[in-house]
Amino acid sequence: MSDPRLFSAPAARNRDPILAVLRRLAPPTGTVLEIASGTGEHAAHFAAALPGLAFQPSDPDPTRRASIDAWCAALPNVRPAIALDAAGPDWPPGPYNLVLSCNMIHIAPWAATQGLVAGAARVLAPAGILLLYGPFRRDSIPTAPGNEAFDASLRAQNPEWGLRDLAAVDALAHQAGLTGPTIIEMPANNLCVAWRR
Repeated sequence: MSDPRLFSAPAARNRDPILAVLRRLAPPTGTVLEIASGTGEHAAHFAAALPGLAFQPSDPDPTRRASIDAWCAALPNVRPAIALDAAGPDWPPGPYNLVLSCNMIHIAPWAATQGLVAGAARVLAPAGILLLYGPFRRDSIPTAPGNEAFDASLRAQNPEWGLRDLAAVDALAHQAGLTGPTIIEMPANNLCVAWRR
């Protein structure tokens, strides 16, 4: 039988820095909804290191959901991956203490970011956190040359993709009733950005 697990070099590189942020911001116990879980390597790594948290991974792609479930099969605190379109209205009801999305909003249409923020605001528990990881544009801070090239390559693949302006994402969060953001500088010109309900 073939191994359904997919592998991501960026996930292998960034999982420990993101885990350090989760150790700092996430509660010791509670539930986590991960949006666009991709290969499942993040969910497996975070769940193994944070056994007090129950993880609900999600992805719209069935091949990726199979990979997530294979990566997480031995972890009792990870639920089977569910199909979830971040831009759509049908989200699991929660409540969740943390909604986590890594490296999604720049490889999806703006409607996915709008849906992600609105959906998180609906399902977060009181004082729950929306945490996004990835590259952003920021006012008055020059974008790193590598991120500029990455943005150009994304837009060449799909004109609806590209690095998102942090101020625009923050405006969505505030419109949805979230407070923040807390901004944490990450390796390779990425950020972790957190808002609280």
